[in-house]
Amino acid sequence: MARIGLIGGSGLEKLNILRDTREVVADTPYGPPSSSIFCGKIADNEVFILSRHARDHSITPTNVNNRANICALKDLSCTSILATTACGSLREEIRRGDIVFPDQFLDFTKHRINTFHDHFEPGVTGHIAMADPFSEDLRKRLILGAETLKLAFQPKGTVVTIEGPRFSTRAESNMFRTMGADIINMSTAPEAALANEAGIPYAVIALSTDYDAWKHDEEPVTWAEILRVFEENVRHVTALLINVLQNFKV
Repeated sequence: MARIGLIGGSGLEKLNILRDTREVVADTPYGPPSSSIFCGKIADNEVFILSRHARDHSITPTNVNNRANICALKDLSCTSILATTACGSLREEIRRGDIVFPDQFLDFTKHRINTFHDHFEPGVTGHIAMADPFSEDLRKRLILGAETLKLAFQPKGTVVTIEGPRFSTRAESNMFRTMGADIINMSTAPEAALANEAGIPYAVIALSTDYDAWKHDEEPVTWAEILRVFEENVRHVTALLINVLQNFKV
């Protein structure tokens, strides 16, 4: 039996895929997490669902307490974390509705705490390797699930996380493309870094909803358009999660 944390992003605040559900109100040394945590089962696996922006989507990207979210899942003995996110496409070949499983990230956030270390304990430096921030084992499970369900997906990509809540200017969007980013969101950093620091394998399911601001033959991204595309394709993300979690073996 595996214990898997699931961080639900925009559009998945009220995800309901569990049986034998109970609710846990957690607290951590870093404060409370974004939401209470729904615990339940999929097949024989224990799954713990936490809503990144709270279930009423009231928490802005900058104010998400990422440290508390990761710490709460660690305290519940989660040994893997899957996170969902809406994202903008920075590449022609990544279409609206496509799913991307990032293998790298660029952190362009400015105001977020990105470590559990407020200071170093004697003999502990806290510098962790981050060359490959996403779990290859989890990514392979997600890719297999997407192949099984015949979903449109990209097996890898670089996600750039911006502070938000505003969207990119055209100049910023083109800069990120030049830097090698493939998709853009407001959530993966520092969430991924903190999961690594906590020693929990972590992977992301990113659903492409728009083309950010770089594409001149498209309207610039709006929140209404993000929600429209996400709602049209949320069934794919949900089906993928159920497939992977049903077949998850330690």
